[in-house]
Amino acid sequence: MAGSASAPSEMAFFSLLARCGGLTAAARELDLSTAAVSKRLAQMEARLGVRLLARTTRRVSLTPEGELYLDQARRILAEIDDMERLVASATSAPRGLLRVNTTLGFGRSHIGPLISQFVKQHPDMQVQLQLTVDPPPLHEDSFDVCLRFGEPPDARVVAKLIAPNRRLLCAAPAYLARQGFPKSPHDLAQHSCIGIRQGDHAYGIWRLNAGKRVETVKVRGPLSTNDGEIAVSWALAGHGIVMRAEWDVARYLRSGRLRQVLENWQTPSADIHAVFPQRLQTSARVRAFVDFVAAHFAKSSTRAAGLVGNW
Repeated sequence: MAGSASAPSEMAFFSLLARCGGLTAAARELDLSTAAVSKRLAQMEARLGVRLLARTTRRVSLTPEGELYLDQARRILAEIDDMERLVASATSAPRGLLRVNTTLGFGRSHIGPLISQFVKQHPDMQVQLQLTVDPPPLHEDSFDVCLRFGEPPDARVVAKLIAPNRRLLCAAPAYLARQGFPKSPHDLAQHSCIGIRQGDHAYGIWRLNAGKRVETVKVRGPLSTNDGEIAVSWALAGHGIVMRAEWDVARYLRSGRLRQVLENWQTPSADIHAVFPQRLQTSARVRAFVDFVAAHFAKSSTRAAGLVGNW
C-alpha cells in the first residue's frame, strides 16, 4: 500500500516526463539532476514490474505499457484536479500556472501586452506564453489555453469565440497604381500575391465567395514567408497583394497606407477562439484569463466594425 499512496505524484512525474520528451528536459523543469530523474523512473518501473520508457543514446520513447500508463494517469490526474476544484470555493481568486499558446505576430502584438495587464490584476497567477507558427497538437498536455484563428477544432476541446474577424485582401496604393485593381478573383492570377505559409492551410490557394458564387484561385508572387508581420511589411512596401486578418491591417487601411481590393468578395473566416481542454472548463485561472481576453476584444470591436479598434 505504500507504493499506491505515492501513485498520484508518480503519475504527475511520468506525465511531465512524457511531455518533456526526455530525462534531461524533465530534470531541468523539475530542477533536479538527470541522474535523480532516471533513478525515480527506475524505481517506478521496478515497482510496476514493467518498462515504461525505451531508452537509446539519443532519445526515449514510450513502451506500449508506458502509453497505457500515461493515458490512464492523465485521466486520473484530471479527475483529481476536477475534484479539488469542486471542493474549493467557486469564488476563489485564480492562482497557479497558466500555459498560453498563440501565433507569433498575434502573440507579440496583442496577447503579450494583455498578459502583462492580466497578471497585474491577478498577482497569484503565473503565465507561460508560448508563440508558435503552428498550434500544438490537441492531444498533448502542452497548453492550458490556445488562441487560434479560423474554424474551431473538434469536440475534444472547448472553443469559446473571443471575437469575430475577417481576412482581407489589400495592397499599397503605389502597387495598385502600377498594376491596377483586380476586378474579379480570376484577375489575382495576373498579380504579385504575397504568400504566407502557415499551419495546414493550402499554400498559394485563395478561396473567395460572393453569396453562392465561389472562386478558387492559384496565386503566385516572388515573395513568401511564414511570418504574417513580414508579409504585411512587404505589402506596405508595394510588393503585391496580401491576404491578412483584419486585426493585422486595420490601422493601415484607416491611414490609407493599404487599400482593400475585391471588397465584395469574402475570404475564409479568421474568427478568434480560445481553445482549452474540457477538463479545464471549470478552472478559475482559465475562466479568468479567457474572460479577460474576451472583454478586451469586445471593447475594441465596439469602437468600429469588426476588429478595427485602436490598434
